Formats: sequence, structure tokens, C-alpha cells
Amino acid sequence: MSIKLTSPVVPVEWLYEHLDADNLVVLDGTIAKAFDPLALQIPKARFFDIKQKFSDISNPFPSAFPSEKQFQKEAQNLGINNNSTIVVYDDKGIYSSARVWWLFKAFGFTNIAILDGGFPEWQKIDYPTEYMQKFEGVEGDFLANLQDDYMMFFDDIQNASKNETHKIIDARSWARFNCEVPEPREGLRRGTIPNSVNLPFTNLLEDGKLKSKKDIEKAFYMVAEKDEAIAFSCGSGITACVLALGAEISGYQNISVYDGSWTEYGALTAGNMEQPKTWTKDELLVYILIYVSHSDLKETWKEREYMLSRVEKGVYNRVFAQFEKDNDYQSIQNIIEAVEAQDYFRNDLADLFADIKLMAFADGEYSGMEQSLYNYLKKILIDG
Repeated sequence: MSIKLTSPVVPVEWLYEHLDADNLVVLDGTIAKAFDPLALQIPKARFFDIKQKFSDISNPFPSAFPSEKQFQKEAQNLGINNNSTIVVYDDKGIYSSARVWWLFKAFGFTNIAILDGGFPEWQKIDYPTEYMQKFEGVEGDFLANLQDDYMMFFDDIQNASKNETHKIIDARSWARFNCEVPEPREGLRRGTIPNSVNLPFTNLLEDGKLKSKKDIEKAFYMVAEKDEAIAFSCGSGITACVLALGAEISGYQNISVYDGSWTEYGALTAGNMEQPKTWTKDELLVYILIYVSHSDLKETWKEREYMLSRVEKGVYNRVFAQFEKDNDYQSIQNIIEAVEAQDYFRNDLADLFADIKLMAFADGEYSGMEQSLYNYLKKILIDG
């Protein structure tokens, strides 16, 4: 008996009932996993190795989009045929399985669905499991057919951001999108793609399963219109695919995923500062401190040491490079614009000016120029 899918998501009960279907292929798309003979899996599952087999490992950024030739060969090695029906799951509920689903769609294969709730839901119902096994079956006849509109890359997203050709929706958490917490990838700066909006992928989920279609549609209704072209981004192109899943369920048609996402964008634009209105609070803080420290035409190593105790070195270097390009008038305008954009309250400004004094006193000398500039900034930013 062969089966055909009618939805991009299936419940665990459906998979259990159809495990013996002739053309069914179950894929384990857990991202941080390697083959482990002691690990459990759904019966007959085949490990879909996103990191090593289905990514361009020559690319400096993680989980990069593979070539058509690579994807076709690795899919065939898993015994996947053109008439296969694929159900993919992961160990978090719905996470990296969405990336697997989107990759197949990007290479022209649509008879694939995500297991709602993934392996945790399968175990919760106490369905049978087995130890992980390497696939040793017959090579499949799967043929990849690259669909150009499914993925966007760096030049595409720069154009989309600058010219606003797409609504860019970021799947990261609110705290990461708003630069309130460091990025989990070491050395990667905080930030957001200009002209992007935030819809955390977790807003579509509850206990690892998709929320109701009505709730998902409501989440998208708040950020995008049905007829808009949409580009989804995240940290590294994984959870952006969860948003792509939600958008498809909600009836959006013109959707794509930015493959490199913030990991690529943040790295490739690290030498450039965005407009002051998009600066993070750390960037604004160190810009002001650098401005004050250079009021007497020199920055002492003690002042620099203080600044590096307040912000990451990468942030300092990036802001210092911008400061050197600006004249005095531009610096003041940048500071005013950034403070207004950050919507500082009086207590926030009090903390800011405390930092200025601490930095100025770091070398044991509070120069007349530094004191004058301190009073000037206080007048224009607090007293108005």
C-alpha cells in the first residue's frame, strides 16, 4: 500500500497507523545529532544529517544551503525515491525538522510532512521505538529540481532590506531581536537586519506542537499581509523554516527563507554601522564614551580598559571605526538620534551619565574638556 500526503503536518497517530506503508520514509532531522547506536528513534527512521551531509560544509556559515547535486546524491543514499512519502521529525518537537521539510520543497519535492510534536510526542504516547540504525537499503532514484524562489542569500536580503521589496520577518526571540542578550554564536555581534520585524518561532508552538490554525493565522496577521512577498530569517536558517511552515498553513504564497540569516548578515556587515536609529544600547554607550574620551584629543589606555569592561571588544572596534569617520557635528547628531530611537527614560540617562563620569575618572584625571562635554551632553539630552 502506498500513501500520499495532503497536509504539511501530520499527527503522531497518523504516522503510527501508516508505518508499514510501502513508500513511507521516516527521517530523523534532529540537528545536533550524530549516529549513536544507543540512541532511540522511531521504527525504520533514517538519520538526515543536516550538518554534515545536507549542508555545504565548505561555507563558513552553519547549515549552508547545499548544491542540487549534493542534495540529490545524499537523498538517494537514504533510499529516497521520487514516489516516496516522507515524514520528518526532530527531538525538540518542531525545530530542525522544518528545515528538512523546506529543503525538500526547495529542491522540488512536496510529498513531505513534519511530525507534529516530533519524537517527544511519539514517546509521550508510548509508541514503539528502536535503537538508532544506519540505513543500509537500496539507493533511491530521487531527482532534485532546484526551485529558485525558495531561498534567499546575502545579496538578495541586502536588496530586500534596502528597497523594501520583501517583508523580512525574524524568527529569533524578542530579546535577541532587540539586542537585549548576546547572540549564542561566539563572536557574533548583536543586531537586526534593517527594516525587519520580529515574530519569534515559539509564538507558533505550544509544548512542542503547532498551535491551532486560527492562532497561527492571527500571529501572521499582526506582521504581514497575505499578498506581501516575505523573507524569513533567524539565527542560522533553521527556525526561519518554522515560520515558513506557519505561513504556508496560513495561506501565504510568496515566501522564502534567508539561508545565512543573522549569522551571515551580522558577520558580513560587522565592519559597518547601521544608522543611529538602529544602534543597540551597547553601541550607543560606547560611541558616547569614545566621543567624550577624545574631547581632549586622546584616549588613555585606562579609559579604553573601562570601555572594554562595559561592552564586547567586537562592539568597541566596530563603533570606533565609525567614530573615526564622523566629524564633531555628525557625532552629536548621531548621539541625539540614537538616544531618541532608544526611547531613553530619565533613569536610563542617569545610568548613561554615570558611565561617562566613571570612564572619565578611570585614568584619575577629569579634564576640563571632558567636563565641558559632559555638561553639554547633559544639557542637550536631559535638559533639552
